[in-house]
Amino acid sequence: MTTIETAIVAAGCFWGVEAFFAQVPGVVSTQVGYIGGSVDHPTYEQVCTGTTGHAEGVAVVFDSVVVSYSELLSLFWRLHDPTTLNRQGPDIGTQYRSAIFTTTPDQATLAATSKQLAQVGFSKPIVTEIAVAPTFWPAEDYHQQYFAKRGMAPSCHTLA
Repeated sequence: MTTIETAIVAAGCFWGVEAFFAQVPGVVSTQVGYIGGSVDHPTYEQVCTGTTGHAEGVAVVFDSVVVSYSELLSLFWRLHDPTTLNRQGPDIGTQYRSAIFTTTPDQATLAATSKQLAQVGFSKPIVTEIAVAPTFWPAEDYHQQYFAKRGMAPSCHTLA
């Protein structure tokens, strides 16, 4: 029985989201990329136009014996404001939307339950979409582990 799974989330600028998930014990690897749009092999420049339909996402490969999918979702809810539609802080556009892209039926169930539980902590409705993961397109190399490569702390996300 394999214990390696992939979680894919979008919560605004992918640099900060990736940096926080990369620090979680049990996370094997992270990769930033584009997901949920209509263009194959999109580029950063294309996604920034807001016309491709892609979100800036993070694929998180994890060992479910060490960290559960539910624990990763708990971090996801704390990293951003899931009540703002197509926006995180100063970043505006569909590419910055809040989304959970599930890779298994169990993840879909856990994501829906997690969203209901998270709603208790917010006065406004959560607008996070939950969808079956379409193709995840890795972002350009210069976006991968952006903060770690530069010896910087994430500045576009904080833990609530």
